[in-house]
Amino acid sequence: MALWRLYYHLVWATKERLPLIKLELEDSLYHYIIGKADSNSSIVHAIGGMEDHIHLIVSIPPRISIAGFVKNIKGSSSHYINHTLFPNYHKFAWQEGYGVFSLGSKQLDQAIAYVQNQKTHHLQQTAIPSLEIVKHQDDAPSVYQK
Repeated sequence: MALWRLYYHLVWATKERLPLIKLELEDSLYHYIIGKADSNSSIVHAIGGMEDHIHLIVSIPPRISIAGFVKNIKGSSSHYINHTLFPNYHKFAWQEGYGVFSLGSKQLDQAIAYVQNQKTHHLQQTAIPSLEIVKHQDDAPSVYQK
């Protein structure tokens, strides 16, 4: 067993940013994602979002890649919604791609609060733009220059 303290802020959107995460779907979707992450030995510290996107603060063990974790959660949750939860629902799908930001333990409480208060941030227009934009292509950090 490895010692690990890994914290990530993940964000991804519904396909075409359609408002598919309705209130009647939100709790079931969030509980499903938490359960799926738990079954993969990952820890969801916070989950929240809006009708067109979702945020997770999560610890993923080093044996699982971030890309593998996201692919698993996105794929299984859309299948769950389309085939189990609401078989007659508008075809639910996630947009391709996701955002990932690494966090230090000192940033964890602030990130959790941000995710838990997504609706308030969007209502009051205090959302952090760099955490809300999900692009289709890679958007790597710029090269560090001394």
